[in-house]
Amino acid sequence: MATAAQWIEGARPRTLPMAIAPVIIGCAAAFDLDAFKPIHALLAAIVAVLLQVGVNYANDYSDGVRGTDNDRVGPLRLTGSGATRPRQVKWAAFASFALAMTAGTTLIVLSQTWFLLLVGVGCVAAAWGYTGGRNPYGYMGLGDLFVFVFFGLVATLGTTYTQAGQLNPVAWVGAISTGIIAMALLMANNVRDIPTDREAGKNTLAVRLGDTAARVSYVMMLAIALLLPLFLAYDYPWVLLVLLLIPLCLMPSWLMLKGKKRRSLIPVLKQTSIINLGFSLLFGAGILLTSVLA
Repeated sequence: MATAAQWIEGARPRTLPMAIAPVIIGCAAAFDLDAFKPIHALLAAIVAVLLQVGVNYANDYSDGVRGTDNDRVGPLRLTGSGATRPRQVKWAAFASFALAMTAGTTLIVLSQTWFLLLVGVGCVAAAWGYTGGRNPYGYMGLGDLFVFVFFGLVATLGTTYTQAGQLNPVAWVGAISTGIIAMALLMANNVRDIPTDREAGKNTLAVRLGDTAARVSYVMMLAIALLLPLFLAYDYPWVLLVLLLIPLCLMPSWLMLKGKKRRSLIPVLKQTSIINLGFSLLFGAGILLTSVLA
């Protein structure tokens, strides 16, 4: 039976800033539209975090029962390590999804954005289908695309729309950038697992690109994500604060390009997660400062 500490580790808390980042950006965009609503923001954050935890447990369960995690280098996997029974991990994922749907439904009722019910169902289906089911899209190299869509576009734009009832360029640029950083984190994770994933038939984008190209793509993703806000600089000059993250990107980029041992890539996950959180805070601060000081 897994301990409480193991369950917390199995939830992969290092990835949770990736769930919070798009909500922060979406709230900044709503503020720019004079429509920030704290209760709506809190509910959006709860939905994002619970979906992230749910997909982490679902991934743990599905990869564990498929044998993909049998020779894994990295943080604890509850199913693959045998710390607890697979069924318990699966139900932990389902419970997380159910709580996320409850919070999401509450947000939809408050904002009267009923069409988002379908989006919510799509989020849960995508979270489970990443490595679960008969034809998991994560095994076909489509995981990166879905991460960009759901943990970038949907999370950010949904946060803004449920508060403001409309979208603006701030929301779109922020959504694209945070989605790309989320893709970079997944790429770092998958580069580390290329040997075991290839052997297990899990053809992630990293496996398809090959080790060298996948590592280079990580660096390019960070660069694109940080440079995109330049398109907003004319109207929102303080958004250039995101460029302060460039020094923070140097170490994970160096590790990705030069780290030969798979274990040496483990810190990149935490570093990339911090970069995304830092991006959201600096981006949001830039939007707020521009509005306040205008």
